[in-house]
Formats: sequence, structure tokens, C-alpha cells
Amino acid sequence: MQLHDLKPNEGSKKSRKRVGRGHASGSGKTSGRGIKGQNSRNGGGVRLYHMGGNLPFYRKLPFLRGEGFSPLNRVRYAEVNLDALHGFAAGAEVTPEALAAAGLLKDKNRPIKILGRGDVHVALKVKVHKVTDGARQKIEEAGGSVELIAMS
Repeated sequence: MQLHDLKPNEGSKKSRKRVGRGHASGSGKTSGRGIKGQNSRNGGGVRLYHMGGNLPFYRKLPFLRGEGFSPLNRVRYAEVNLDALHGFAAGAEVTPEALAAAGLLKDKNRPIKILGRGDVHVALKVKVHKVTDGARQKIEEAGGSVELIAMS
């Protein structure tokens, strides 16, 4: 099969309706727009989401207008999973500086949170801003320790 052999399935493509080609065509004269009114004119019609003078739906929803349900003082963390820590040797200190040197942080200015995906097979001394319960349990089962750093 070659590119020039490809064609769409029978009936899947429909030619567009040619309007304004005489009254015998079925959509001549006013071209299916009716007689008068805003929508019959060229450039007429209303903007998207217009509700005829009622308060538009998107203005009723708080989360689409700035504040809404998003907390203004939300802390965004640089997240690192346990499976990314496999490159550290036994007894190594996992600090923000060590993670940055290993290239595991996308944003070095954010506080760091260790997540529990994956396993740890060596004892690590983890010093970060936040650790999930599952990640803490896996680190301590491997003989490591977790110390939390105060956020600045």
C-alpha cells in the first residue's frame, strides 16, 4: 500500500452545502438564515457563552475568575519520588543541595517533598522540608532516617 492508494471510507466525507445559489437549490436567497434579525446579517450573532442578558454561566463559577477555591498562600513543592534516590550510596545525606547536584529538581527555589513511589534498598539520611507517611516508612524500614527542615 502506498500513500496515493489511501482514501477515506465510503460515506465518511460529505461535501459542504453551497448556499445562496438560487431558490431551486433549496438554500438560495436568504441561504438558510431566515428573513430578518441579528443572525441573518453579515457579521451578526452574539459572542460565545452569551445567555441573552442573563449572567453568563462562566461568571457564576468562582474558580474561573481568579481566586475561587485556590488558596492564595498555597505552598508548591518540588516533588521527588523514592525511586529517584537509587543513585545515592548507603549512608549518604539526601539534602536539597545533594538533590540539586544530582539533577533531580526542576525548580531549586521550591521546598522539597519526598513521595513514596518506588523502594529504597540502602540506608539514607534524608533532610528535606516534607515527607509523605509512606515514604518515611520505607526509608526507616531500609535503616535510614528522616529529618524535616523548617521552611524559610
